[in-house]
Amino acid sequence: MIERRPLAGLGHASHDWLDTWHHFSFAGYHDPERMGWGRLRVWNDDEIAAGAGFPPHPHADMEIITYVREGAISHEDSLGNRGRTVAGDVQVMSAGSGIRHAEYNAESEPTRIFQIWIIPDARGGTPSWGTRPFPRGERSGRLVTLASGHDGDGEALPIRADARVLAATLAAGEEVRHALGPGRHAYLAPARGTVEVNGSRIGTRDGAAIRDEAELRIRAVEDAEVVLVDSR
Repeated sequence: MIERRPLAGLGHASHDWLDTWHHFSFAGYHDPERMGWGRLRVWNDDEIAAGAGFPPHPHADMEIITYVREGAISHEDSLGNRGRTVAGDVQVMSAGSGIRHAEYNAESEPTRIFQIWIIPDARGGTPSWGTRPFPRGERSGRLVTLASGHDGDGEALPIRADARVLAATLAAGEEVRHALGPGRHAYLAPARGTVEVNGSRIGTRDGAAIRDEAELRIRAVEDAEVVLVDSR
């Protein structure tokens, strides 16, 4: 089953400093049919104006992954962590028992991100934050695991959930494959470009909710960059 979710049909909110599209119920957007997908709870497509951002606010019991599509995001939190994550790279915050953080666009141009929240396997725990580069060239023609709750996933940033966040950059005509285990859920969105997933066409920033597919065949119709969450 592959359900295409066009960008124009997602929840949307526009503020002076933030233009955001919600793949799932979030803030003022509520759809009882879109409360999550497996362990995936939130997928927001955010454009943050230059010099603006999310002021300090709290979280608990959530794995929050930020995939930077364009620009850069600057992070600071109540643990004393500070960092800047640039386009193509990823940061992960495990909120655990509780953390306060702020995310700002300190750049001179808009920053565009996918903000992905995954429900952890257990509540509580010591909060943490980390970031690392994932050069787009190293993802050329193959899916790379960016964040993972599984042992043996190399240099992927750790999360506390039975889930993986993966990405690939594909030239037009290239195809990658991903095995989807029984009972698992996949959610995919192209950061740019159009792809076909088992023959279903998914455009730039559309979503695709997937289950009961043993293998995903992701083929680029044009040069594309895709992000995929595989979760229980």
